[in-house]
This record gives sequence, structure tokens and C-alpha cells, in this order.
Amino acid sequence: MDPDPATVPAPSTAASTAPAPTASARSTARLRQTLVVTLAVVSGATDAIGLLALGGAFTSVMTGNMVLLGVAASSADGQLAASSGLAILAFCAGAALGARLAGVPVAGDPVWPRAVTLALGVELALFAAYAVGWWISGGEPGHGLALVLLLCTAVGLGIQSSTVQRFGVSGMSTTYLTGTLTTVVIRLATGRGVREVWHSIEILLGLIAGAAAGAVLVLHLPLVAPVLQLGALGAVVAVGALVAQRR
Repeated sequence: MDPDPATVPAPSTAASTAPAPTASARSTARLRQTLVVTLAVVSGATDAIGLLALGGAFTSVMTGNMVLLGVAASSADGQLAASSGLAILAFCAGAALGARLAGVPVAGDPVWPRAVTLALGVELALFAAYAVGWWISGGEPGHGLALVLLLCTAVGLGIQSSTVQRFGVSGMSTTYLTGTLTTVVIRLATGRGVREVWHSIEILLGLIAGAAAGAVLVLHLPLVAPVLQLGALGAVVAVGALVAQRR
């Protein structure tokens, strides 16, 4: 079951006496939110491409892959079992690698730690390798290559998933978003304003937009599909590096 992330808790009475964030701090936090939404776009596009062209499995939604694995077991579908089962293992390997590269939140962390950019740079290298394989096949990889490309992107999104946790912001995710959606609904249903959950809504919309764009490209302009992923992820890595240099 997906975790049930919550938004950042409201400050306590004691914390309310702390100085208000400066305009610069607010601007940097807004920049981070924009980059996180961009990562969600990458996740959505990659999942859509995986479903449509790389074996019918997810690259970031492991709950969905577990369901697919169960369906494959009951229907004796060896191809679906291989793609969904191996995608789960690849994602787990990527999540472990991302945790090692990005580390855990520590006191005094900047809004965008250098280790986050390093880990996302490794993800970008994996996506570059996937893009090369995709282009070599003319955007129509056979079963064997499709599985390799699926696993390559699953490792990359595993890295991304655990790397985002380095920010130490409760509820911030770019991959497992069922819990985020649940939290948004709960807060709205209990009288909270849209403004309080808007940052989560932005991430959800980014995922949907990425999936829509990825599906359109893979169906109509397959050779362009990796450009969306590489462009969005590359922009995040580049901007993250610039933010780190300004520290």
C-alpha cells in the first residue's frame, strides 16, 4: 500500500514566534517546488512510455506492478510477469542507490543539497543510455531491448524516488502519489483550503501532464519521446547545480 504522506505540518505556537522567511528563502523554496513538479512530469511520461511501448509495466508505480505480477501469475503470462517483476527489483535497486547517493536530511541542509543533484545526475545518465537504445531501435524496440530499457528507466526513477526524500519535507514525492492524492482529498473534505494543498495538487497535475505528453509522443512521434524526459530531467540537474553553486 502506498504511504499516506501529509503536507508539511502547521507550525506550533512556539515556532510561530520565529522570524518569517525572507523573500530570498521563499523564492528558493518556490524554485524547488517547480523542480519537483518537473520531476513528476518525468515520472508520468516514463510510466506512460513503459506501459505503451516497453512491456506494459510501470517504471515508478510499484503498487501497480505488484498487481500486474499477480495478474500474470494467475494468467500464466510469462512476459508480463518478467516485465512487472523485474521492474520492481530494478526500482528497489535504484531506490537503494539513490538513498546512498543523496543521503538523509541533516540539520542545516540547504533547500537543494548538492547530493540531490549528484543523484539526479546518475538518473540522467541512465535515461541517456535508455534514449540511445530507443533511438537505435527507431523508437520500436523489440521485446528483449524493451525490457532492458524498461529496467534502465525503473532504476532511474527508483533513484529519483529516494533522492527526493533528502529534502526532508513530509509528503513530498514525485513517484508514489496515491497517498498524496488521499491527503489532498482528506484535507479538502475537512474544510482546509485549496491553498494549503496546492503544492501537492501541482505535483499530481505534473504527473498527469507528463503521462499525457509521453503517450502522445510515443504514439505519434516516437523518436521524440526521450527528448521530453531528457530535457525535463536535464533542466532539473542544471538548475540544481546552479543553485548549489550559489551557496
